[in-house]
Amino acid sequence: MQFIDLKKQYEVLKEQIDKNVVTVMTEGRFIGGTEVKQLQSELAEYCGVKHCLTCGNGTDALTIALRCLGVGKGDAVFVPTFTFFASAETVALEGATCIFVDVDERTFNIDPKKLEKAVEEVVKEGKLNPKCVVAVDLFGQPADFPALRKVTDKYGLKILEDGAQGFGGSINGKKACSFGDISTTSFFPAKPLGCYGDGGAIFTDNDEYFELMSSLAVHGKGSYKYDNVRIGYNSRLDTVQAAVLLPKLDAFRKYELKDRNVVAAKYTEALKGDYVTPLVPEGFESSWAQYTLILDSAEQRDELQAKLKEKGIPTMIYYPIPMHKQTAFKGYDFNNDDLKVSESLCDRVMSIPMHPYLDDKAINEVVAALKECK
Repeated sequence: MQFIDLKKQYEVLKEQIDKNVVTVMTEGRFIGGTEVKQLQSELAEYCGVKHCLTCGNGTDALTIALRCLGVGKGDAVFVPTFTFFASAETVALEGATCIFVDVDERTFNIDPKKLEKAVEEVVKEGKLNPKCVVAVDLFGQPADFPALRKVTDKYGLKILEDGAQGFGGSINGKKACSFGDISTTSFFPAKPLGCYGDGGAIFTDNDEYFELMSSLAVHGKGSYKYDNVRIGYNSRLDTVQAAVLLPKLDAFRKYELKDRNVVAAKYTEALKGDYVTPLVPEGFESSWAQYTLILDSAEQRDELQAKLKEKGIPTMIYYPIPMHKQTAFKGYDFNNDDLKVSESLCDRVMSIPMHPYLDDKAINEVVAALKECK
């Protein structure tokens, strides 16, 4: 059994993917081809934003977004401590200070109340300028942006939506990657919408941000590529990857997102009463990048993983170490007492197979193994 079955997806989409890739190879438009422009247009339309710029990967997307927001030395950027390293790494690389914030135990996303407390403490201390919140759409579910906006508006902060796992999720019909002043996503193969290598995208309704990000992604270009008006990056989505993503996006819109939610609903119905299953609040929709259970202890998780492995059921742990305890942030000592939920989750979460091509036989096999091994 595959944790994420990319081979099955390719079998289903093979004809169109192969046709698109051969077209790119035949025409020789490997950088900035028409497929890239078409993908950007379709992504912007799907997410309901004015502008979309594709780039080399999700980490570059965050880096370019932070540059556009003017984040730098002396700034405090608030980042959930229960997330992938890139959400904080990119902030540190800009010279800003990460202020880590705890998450809601049931949604896994940044806790708006804990955010406000952290902002107030930074303001009171007076050493840093509160600048931005990196709001991560973890495991496919958008962060609580209505609540977060109340906090950011109150303190004059920008929101950078890290939608690397959230593409396709929504709140009351409004799509992920449209909630931030700037939003980003990743097309890493395991993501809800993934390419066959690295890729990313940046979204905004702001014309000035879009002009700046378009420059930064291509060596800080001005009117053309040999007119360099700022120091930038080399971060472009290859045309081949765009050619792969176009049929994948079509499938995602037509049936994959729906099928992901069908699989999740079957898991939740079958496992309720036996395990703590993911919570999706009313009005929210997840794209189910992961289906994550909360167990009682690290010991129970280790034992359960071992038993499931014996039965051929793959599992993963996202994430075993919170950001504030990573070696790279050694010495972090600001609000450690307010980060206990994330510390506990790192010991107790476990993700099970999740993708839109899981059939009932596989779902029942996973459920039966979980019940037997409990």
